[in-house]
Amino acid sequence: MHTLHLLLFLTCWLVDSTSSLKSAVCPELLPHGANVNVGVIIDESTRIGKEQKIAMEMAAKDLSHCLNLVLHIKDLHGNSALAASAALDLINHKHINTIIGTLTPEQASLLSHLKTPPPIISLSPAASPPPQPPPSFNQMTLPAVHQIRCIASLIAHFHWKNLISISQDPTLFLPLSHALHALDISIEPHTTTATSIESELTKMIGATNSRIFVVMHCSLEFAAILFERARVLGLMEKGFVWIVAEEISNLLDSADSSLLLNMEGVLAIKSDYSSNHNNLKAFKSKFRRKFESNFPSEENPTPSIYALRAYDAIFAGAGAGEDFKGLSGKLIFKNGFLSQNPVFHIVNVIGKSYREVAVWSPELGISGDRGLSSIFWPGGERTVPRGWSLGSRERPLRIGVPARGAFNQFVKVMYDTGRNSARITGFSIEVFEAAVKKLPYDLHYVLVPYYGSYDEMVAQVHNKSLDAAVGDTEIMADRYVYAEFSQPYIESGLVMVVTAKPGLKDSKFIAVYPFTKMMWLKLAAISTATGFVIWFSEFATGNDQFTCDSIPQTICSILWLSVTIIPLSQRENIKNSTTKLVLAVWICVIFVVGTSFTAVLTTMMTVPRLEPSVREIDFLRNSNAAVGCNGNSFICRYLISVLNFNPNNVKPVNSIDEYPRLFDNGEIKAAFFVAPHAKVFLAKYCNGYIVSGPSFKLGGFGFVFQKGSPLAIDISEAILKVSQSGHVDTLEQNMLHHSNCTSSLASSQKAADDIRLGPGPFSGLFFILGCILGLAFVVAVVRLARARWTSVRDAVWVSMVVIRECCARFRPTCFGVRHELNSGRAIDVTSCEIRK
Repeated sequence: MHTLHLLLFLTCWLVDSTSSLKSAVCPELLPHGANVNVGVIIDESTRIGKEQKIAMEMAAKDLSHCLNLVLHIKDLHGNSALAASAALDLINHKHINTIIGTLTPEQASLLSHLKTPPPIISLSPAASPPPQPPPSFNQMTLPAVHQIRCIASLIAHFHWKNLISISQDPTLFLPLSHALHALDISIEPHTTTATSIESELTKMIGATNSRIFVVMHCSLEFAAILFERARVLGLMEKGFVWIVAEEISNLLDSADSSLLLNMEGVLAIKSDYSSNHNNLKAFKSKFRRKFESNFPSEENPTPSIYALRAYDAIFAGAGAGEDFKGLSGKLIFKNGFLSQNPVFHIVNVIGKSYREVAVWSPELGISGDRGLSSIFWPGGERTVPRGWSLGSRERPLRIGVPARGAFNQFVKVMYDTGRNSARITGFSIEVFEAAVKKLPYDLHYVLVPYYGSYDEMVAQVHNKSLDAAVGDTEIMADRYVYAEFSQPYIESGLVMVVTAKPGLKDSKFIAVYPFTKMMWLKLAAISTATGFVIWFSEFATGNDQFTCDSIPQTICSILWLSVTIIPLSQRENIKNSTTKLVLAVWICVIFVVGTSFTAVLTTMMTVPRLEPSVREIDFLRNSNAAVGCNGNSFICRYLISVLNFNPNNVKPVNSIDEYPRLFDNGEIKAAFFVAPHAKVFLAKYCNGYIVSGPSFKLGGFGFVFQKGSPLAIDISEAILKVSQSGHVDTLEQNMLHHSNCTSSLASSQKAADDIRLGPGPFSGLFFILGCILGLAFVVAVVRLARARWTSVRDAVWVSMVVIRECCARFRPTCFGVRHELNSGRAIDVTSCEIRK
């Protein structure tokens, strides 16, 4: 029989491609009237089942020229779970040669116990190739992995991060979730039935802010109810996105106009097949007539790709599954699936029709995507929806705030019993409100006090009981698993605060602290300049104690003089009046500078300092000392798990005002805060407490959002704008100012630490001294030049006298121009010959 089928198939395949398949002529070597029993399992309650029945009956009639092909049809009446039992009944009672219908690989495997199970051609979609496909099992569909990749590419193209999947069958949820997870996209699967669609949609909207819906693995009848209910509930308005898989998209040509109108704005993934060849045109014409005759209640008789595949399945069954070109394309089976080029058309439903906006293939991904920029979205929206609900006046975002935080400077919840409402203020709230004002859209929200811990509040955001959380919430790695955080609006770190005790400043180099480095440098430069001018002025006067024996000795003399003039202990006698003027001004400068230096040094050495009572964390651990922490935050857990404190020594504290009492009673030796909280504590209780030990780097304070929320990115950008404008710093200063206190010890210590003198206060004196030094230097230069000029003039006169005496003693013989001397002798300027 197998040989008979193969010869039959080859004969039909060699028919001229321009003629109808029904014109195939059986080869003479085949016996006419051979019977072939084909078991057909379909669901005639669905549009796909109706098309499949008509198409397979047409195929059987077209093959009647070759053999007597008998279809034994089993209708599942909407219960797909009966497919395996229906197939077994056909095999046992009808002597079936081949089974064609909606059997899944799992259902087909139930027939593997048969001694000789017939070949099976499945018309139902499958999530992935069966791990161990039954013998002779083939599916007239492409592997679902290609469609899943197409949907994932489309979602990634628009940068959506969260979506909801709706299906009648959860089979495809897992592979779709894996594909999206690789792109950092989360998915919420929902399985429902036609009778519970409305309640399920209402539940989805109430539980999540995502507005991206992907509908797959469901019937056209289910889709009709789904989109009709979605339109009634307002889910087909602006801001929503709907994507349907090929199970529905492939039926758009067959769908009623009412369904298309309800689906307006939907993106659909449609399978590719050639619709131009003559055989297909002839098939469609005949199919419409037969379909209208059998199902007059159906509005649209146009066949879908499911009808083409059912028609080809009959030929594939008769040809034992070999290679041939059918109405739906070239049929080659590989690993139980059609091995065709997986190309999908992305179409946009508009009105009662649709238009193509892009094409997807595994090799090129999304191509021709210019059409994606002109999509008609639900509600007539032309811009790409965010895919996320950002709240509305009717349904504002519910943003939780910590109501029991130890530091109400950041979040403070006050109840108005008269109005039965809460007034929420604080630094964190002010920063969030300032960031919201920077958003390019209106954000409707309501602040909800939360009375649990910070970790529990983050968990409430994760399970969608809260849309977000605002407060002094630390960004932690373990919290990032459940939620997303905004850009930190204030830096943070874990610090230790202990009691402080007074003590004097102890330093080996305290003597140089009163002056700044610049003051020391300028003082050294001015001293050296003064010493040089004094030496130079006295040297120019001719003072024997200021000699210029050699350059090194001169430099040493100047440097020595620069040092000794500071205490006015130089040994050399000053003779020049200009030098005395320089010394007089220098004495005034030294007196003022020295007096100031002494005053500052005295203050530094005598004003008490605050010193920490505990300097190292190891001391606390080794001595089993009790430490305090904010019991509502992560700090207590951090002290135990990271810093290895004994849990019995970690004391939770619920209020900032409890810490001073615990310190005074000796119940705790140290308290651990995040840095912003430590600033507030020290600003309120600045007398007697100090930060000690190392600081442990943390992520900072941030706002909490659900995974995939686009609001996290928008708020982060807004926080950067507010921070760069300096507004966050201003808000922080205002917060600390309101809780500021005065302490004589703390303020005097700060004053003593800050009062280091620079050259500024002495700039006037230095300017006067500089002018006097410049004047003295000029006078010395002039005096030295005059002295040197007199010596040169005398040397020239002596030289002239010697020349004259020489000329008087010797008689010259001169040629050329002659000049008369006093002696009356003539000398030739050009040439002189002196002879005795």
